[in-house]
Amino acid sequence: MNMQNSYLTSKPHYEILDGLRGVAAAMVVAFHLLEAHSGGNHLNQIINHGYLAVDFFFMLSGFVIGYAYDDRWNRMSTGTFFKRRLIRLQPMVIMGSIVGAALFWFQDAPCYPAMEGVSAGAVLLVMLLGCTLLPLPLKWDVRGWMEMHPLNGPAWSLYYEYIGNILYALFIRKFSKTALTVLVAIAACFTVHRCLTAPAGDIVGGWALNWEQQYVGLVRLMYPFFGGLLLSRLGWLIRTRKNAFGW
Repeated sequence: MNMQNSYLTSKPHYEILDGLRGVAAAMVVAFHLLEAHSGGNHLNQIINHGYLAVDFFFMLSGFVIGYAYDDRWNRMSTGTFFKRRLIRLQPMVIMGSIVGAALFWFQDAPCYPAMEGVSAGAVLLVMLLGCTLLPLPLKWDVRGWMEMHPLNGPAWSLYYEYIGNILYALFIRKFSKTALTVLVAIAACFTVHRCLTAPAGDIVGGWALNWEQQYVGLVRLMYPFFGGLLLSRLGWLIRTRKNAFGW
């Protein structure tokens, strides 16, 4: 068992991926800061496609999953995989839910009009449920923003990342390169269809517990996540200047 654990932690770390994650995170923060001054119109917003950095995160996750685990299934069980992913992802979920509950309860802001009618017990219950990352129905939306994770809004992306991990571990890890390519091509078609038919001409969405939002979230997950997995299996290399991000 110790030899197995030693093997599972022995792969080199891609530092450039940390740099890419940092750039993408900055784009998401900038997008939301500028969103508050756009009047609800993405066309008038600077960096109005910054939300796509979330989809880029999905692609990075798919790539890393393939790189880290594709060649280890002959010495690792599905249960071990899920345990490692829980250790990796769940602490952020729990911390986000606790911090979100504290900030919600102690602040007074006009953007949370429903706050006055929320009891401490309700906030505590939503916080505890939020620590599980289970999607909550609209009646538990204490902020009034139609979110399935009311106290930790960004957790919706981790919710879909878990779905991607589950699909990978149970089914898609067994796909050949050809089968995976077909899956990615089909997912790409759904992505293009959504972009062309969405009322606002974008692919924003995925954070609410209703059929349309769940569909949008899955569309946003499937193409980049499994596209990243496919890239890791194809092994294409692009040479870049060393220390591209300054370290």
